[in-house]
Amino acid sequence: MLDADVARRRWYASQRLTAGLLAIWFFVTFGIAFYARELGGRVGGWPFSFWVAAQGAPLVYVVLTWAYARLAHRLDDTFGATQDD
Repeated sequence: MLDADVARRRWYASQRLTAGLLAIWFFVTFGIAFYARELGGRVGGWPFSFWVAAQGAPLVYVVLTWAYARLAHRLDDTFGATQDD
């Protein structure tokens, strides 16, 4: 069991991690996909905006999920909040 101060610091660290990853998610979802049409490039014969929506964004989401799991586990180890099975 964590004492109150350690639990509070872990909570804030977890919130910063979540906010940072959500900022990346927001940028990929709305920033790149919205402005990709204006770039006008082509990738594999398809417009760049189609490629970003169909291929790029889902890959970023998978990486974000992996990064969250890994970094949250590291936070738990740092603050000694791991569960004993």
